[in-house]
Amino acid sequence: MMDIFKELLKRIIIFDGAMGTQLQERGLKTGECPEYMNISHPDVIFDIHKSYINAGADVIETNTFGANRVKLAKYGLENETAKIIGESVRIAKKAAQEKSVALSIGPTGKLLKPYGDMAFEEAYEVFKEVVIAGEQAGADIVLIETMSDMLEAKAAILAAKENTKMKVICTMTFQEDGRTLMGSDPVTVVVSLQGLGLDAIGVNCSTGPDKMVNIVEKMSTVSRIPIIAQPNAGMPAIKDGKTVYDLMPDAFASYFPELIKKGASIVGGCCGTTPEYIRLVKSVVQDFKPNMIVNKFTAVSSNTKTIFIGGDNPLRVIGERINPTGKKSLSTALKEGDMSLAVDEAVRQQKSNADILDVNVGVPGIDEENIMVKAVSEIQNAVDIPLQIDSTNIKAIEKAVRILRGRPIINSVSAKEKSLRKVLPIVKKYGTCVIGLTVGDNGLPKNRKERLENARKIIETAKEYGIPKEDILIDCVVLTLSSEQEAAQETLEAIKLVKSELGVNTVIGLSNVSFGLPERKLINSAFLAMAASYGLDSVIINPCDDTMMNTLRASMALMNKDKGCINYLNIYGGNTPVKNSSSKKYIKNEEHDKLLYNHILEGKKAGIKNIVEDILAEGAEPLKIVDNIIIPALKDVGGKYEKGVYFLPQLLSSAEVVQEAFKIIKERLPKGTVSKGRIILATVEGDVHDIGKDIVKVLLENYGYDVIDLGKDVKGEVILEEVKRSNVSLVGLSALMTTTLFNMEKIIKLLKQNANVKVMAGGAVLTEEYALKIGADYYGKSAQDAVRIADSFFSER
Repeated sequence: MMDIFKELLKRIIIFDGAMGTQLQERGLKTGECPEYMNISHPDVIFDIHKSYINAGADVIETNTFGANRVKLAKYGLENETAKIIGESVRIAKKAAQEKSVALSIGPTGKLLKPYGDMAFEEAYEVFKEVVIAGEQAGADIVLIETMSDMLEAKAAILAAKENTKMKVICTMTFQEDGRTLMGSDPVTVVVSLQGLGLDAIGVNCSTGPDKMVNIVEKMSTVSRIPIIAQPNAGMPAIKDGKTVYDLMPDAFASYFPELIKKGASIVGGCCGTTPEYIRLVKSVVQDFKPNMIVNKFTAVSSNTKTIFIGGDNPLRVIGERINPTGKKSLSTALKEGDMSLAVDEAVRQQKSNADILDVNVGVPGIDEENIMVKAVSEIQNAVDIPLQIDSTNIKAIEKAVRILRGRPIINSVSAKEKSLRKVLPIVKKYGTCVIGLTVGDNGLPKNRKERLENARKIIETAKEYGIPKEDILIDCVVLTLSSEQEAAQETLEAIKLVKSELGVNTVIGLSNVSFGLPERKLINSAFLAMAASYGLDSVIINPCDDTMMNTLRASMALMNKDKGCINYLNIYGGNTPVKNSSSKKYIKNEEHDKLLYNHILEGKKAGIKNIVEDILAEGAEPLKIVDNIIIPALKDVGGKYEKGVYFLPQLLSSAEVVQEAFKIIKERLPKGTVSKGRIILATVEGDVHDIGKDIVKVLLENYGYDVIDLGKDVKGEVILEEVKRSNVSLVGLSALMTTTLFNMEKIIKLLKQNANVKVMAGGAVLTEEYALKIGADYYGKSAQDAVRIADSFFSER
């Protein structure tokens, strides 16, 4: 078996092309399970693999993209998972000979909680079953591909790393806006996932190679591992009843030199590509050498945002307010499992321009492991900035970083031997950043020299675990000025030494410096300005403290870290962007109305029941609440989504809040209250993906429509029967797979010929031109578009 990662030192590695396209050409019928052909038609699968080997592929992918128990259950084959995978690997190994075999693993087709009904550990178990079966059968590499959600990708990566010895590659798929379905950009994807132990990362499917160049270029700016690029053969269309693509093999291959120049060192094809495409790709890249650069940077991320620390970046603010120490109400809420106050603090700090949020739930006697997980889950759904996990409970830390979308900071590890051996393995396993507290076995550091030596010990021990110093933030420890006045200067000098001698970024928890003194804000703000001038890179403070934030902004302008003083001028120069005022147009003066509106806008579910009941108790009519508060708030959310301010997670979080509100409102509605309209939704025959459809359903229901959800893989006759039975005049059809586009065309034709019905069509593989060409009346690029279509359609009627 070829070791492709050794070969990468010398040349570009070639993966194969599409499996589905080849299966269709060889007789795969609509509604049949592609993966079952490993058992029913092994000779066909062998021939496909052999054709890619003969075309020059170094790696062939098993016919197992949908071979997991969730997707196989659709065909009644969930108990055949291991057998199907075993046969697929056996066939691929026979065809590959000395070449490599990659175990193809696609998504489950389910949304993970809180946006769907699949728990992280449930997804993990699904993928665990796949990777174990693949390794036992002899696969060489795990290829996790076409992922839209970083958390699902994380579950698959951890399943592979924790249960096999195989090398692991992960590719995400991006939409036209350059983000995944869940809103992650290419930089954030790499920053978040590469540290989990991946051997390569990249992009597949998504688009043609022309548009993939920009994605690869962005990934290359932060990647420390090889980048893989597997584009589609352009955009799909139907010709003579078959799905075809608009890029011919020679045109497709012509983009690959540019992909390699931008950073790709492993290349191949996805939907629509054939052995001829791979043969031409091989011919145009064979003389190129991999252009791999190991990037050095310090960064953390959320699901949708990456924050870089150090260098020319401004001093980063880590919000300290989610901490129960000295906060009785927060302590009580956490003990009761109520996250509403923690979420409120998170939202407040983000609005006050915190870059990162520290999360601490350490209350004596609390079940910290589970409460930390719950807090992190709810907070990351309310804000879109990275988190810092703050605990002395190592189990609580690991449970939190495991289910977290993005790359967090762990707060903290000290220079004490016990702490180093306990915390650093978690940092390495999950690829996080970590705060290194310069406290050693001898206790608090006495001077700058001791701080420096403790920092050195942390860095050198981290190196033993394979943790680069870029992933460490050294905390030079701020002591109380009132009792150790000389310690403040020692901390400042230590910051300078750590940066100059060790080349590591720094952080401090600042507020302790003024403890026991009057007018603490004066001491704190002065010390912050001084620390910034000594090279401090990040600081743990209260971002809601105007004195501190004003000092910080002025310091950044003076230190040339606020280029052109843009941030300073925006805030203090009268150029502050005007906030969206749509809420004022619809909201009365009552506090409860504002609360409901803002809870929807911010995706805060806690307390909704009481808020709605208070509004009703004040005499508001149920439908007036919907028309005057809920719908305007949803339109505000939708506007932010369309402008790229919000992404799918925020859209779904707001939808959840509305669902909770509707539970109360519906109880007060008069019997027989008419909805805004009835709509049928279905994923077309042959397509087992229903993520997009489910998202559309949630939003339409929130806007007051009755939705008849027929599910996935639905035959046209079933849809037509429901149209007639329910007297529905608008149908929404979804398709995620290019192989099912022809079925969408057939279903639309069937509906048009036999019923007076309008059809809106959507899905990742559709374009507006194609949707209208096959007979759809409307094209919905997003769930928000579906709402707009429904509003227009029913208002005209």
